[in-house]
Amino acid sequence: MPRLSVQDLPLAQTLAGYTGQAAPELVQPQPGNEVVCYACGHRCLIRDGRVGICKVRFNEGGTLKVPTGYVGALQCDPIEKKPFFHVLPGSNALSFGMLGCDYHCSYCQNWVTSQAIRDPEAVSSIIPTTAAQLVALAFEQGAPVIASTYNEPLITSEWAVEVFQEAKRRGLRTAYISNGNGTPEVLAYLKPWVDFYKVDLKGFSQEEYRKLGGQLAGVLETIKHLVQMGFWTEIVTLIIPGFNDSEQELKAMTEFLASISPDLPWHVTAFHKDYKMLEPDNTTARSLIRAAEIGQRSGLRYVYAGNLPGLVGPHEHTFCPSCGTAVVRRRGYRILEVALKHGACASCGTAIPGFWT
Repeated sequence: MPRLSVQDLPLAQTLAGYTGQAAPELVQPQPGNEVVCYACGHRCLIRDGRVGICKVRFNEGGTLKVPTGYVGALQCDPIEKKPFFHVLPGSNALSFGMLGCDYHCSYCQNWVTSQAIRDPEAVSSIIPTTAAQLVALAFEQGAPVIASTYNEPLITSEWAVEVFQEAKRRGLRTAYISNGNGTPEVLAYLKPWVDFYKVDLKGFSQEEYRKLGGQLAGVLETIKHLVQMGFWTEIVTLIIPGFNDSEQELKAMTEFLASISPDLPWHVTAFHKDYKMLEPDNTTARSLIRAAEIGQRSGLRYVYAGNLPGLVGPHEHTFCPSCGTAVVRRRGYRILEVALKHGACASCGTAIPGFWT
């Protein structure tokens, strides 16, 4: 597959050749060739010749055009890196992304792809491809899961669904790695094709979300809908010193998650200086352990501290909530032991929610 650098052509011109029409479920025509886009919670009203907040969905003569036929990032990762800890432990996920995002997080670790349309320093390249080629690559890599990630998948949902339709036809599982800024329309569109959904819950304050370009209330509604609709859902929060790590905020956040389901896995991960956020200190293992303990006190049964392997005590492992047996032991992304039998604790028989085989 040849690579096309966005340095070779103006980015908009490069990407214009890789567009199709929006799914009818995700667009509402309006008078005067305007359209409303329902791919994400911004619900942009887009005038003819204009783009949405994401910069990749645009109105051409009253038709909403959307990205298709390429990837901006492609890699085979451990499923634990997404992170999913209750999905096929030790397996790989073929992970692909496109360009663009509906947020502008100053600490984004994937900013080269997510901010490629906004930030002239985020120079990326694209790989033209097809759904069949991506699925074939998943089989070559021995990956039972194919995941849309690296940029915000909601804004490129038509392409993800095209890939996932082919993936599910061939027996693969599918996943979204998302900021959770969804709508009821896009979740209904995705439901037949997405098995696993990770939401990045970035904090529990609208002031914080405003700085990132989002709305907290919409993300909370999306999490509720995901669980109600039967998506397997896991939540991750990047713990940023001085930004979202107060005890009050973490307590409110985890009490909210526990009210939806105490079985929602919640991952806390360590911030490190990246992109434009260079002032806060990197998150310590002690801070992750503190956050995990707050989540446990709030009633969450499956709380994990990630990306500091070996430094967070028992918080890398999955424990049976009934007898306390470690049913999955991990170090980083490596599986050390699985003590499950038919999805239940091998010691006492308590079912552990997830997709284990």
